[in-house]
Amino acid sequence: MPAYGFAHLRSRRNHSDIIEYLERIQATLDPFAGRFVIHGPPVDVVEGTWPGSMVLIEFPGLAEARSWYDSPAYRAILSLRTDHVEGDLVLIEGVGPHYDPAERARQLRAGQDGS
Repeated sequence: MPAYGFAHLRSRRNHSDIIEYLERIQATLDPFAGRFVIHGPPVDVVEGTWPGSMVLIEFPGLAEARSWYDSPAYRAILSLRTDHVEGDLVLIEGVGPHYDPAERARQLRAGQDGS
């Protein structure tokens, strides 16, 4: 099941460290089959507010996502981003191709949260 690294970037400063981070991040993703799905374009907010931008990186599974984040290669560049960008990052498992939200609703009605 695919997993994702989702970042909500609320503020950022242009800095040479950010450019270096961008130049180096793909090499940290490659060993874990990570790929950018969304990378910071302006968002079209249709409900609520959304300060900032987002990044979505896809991995084959949660194990690969966690291994990437914990890898020495990524840890070596992490502060290049975190020193200059305020935001949050979560790793989350996706749903399979046969996911049925109605089944999820049935579980909730039955008092089962599915976790």
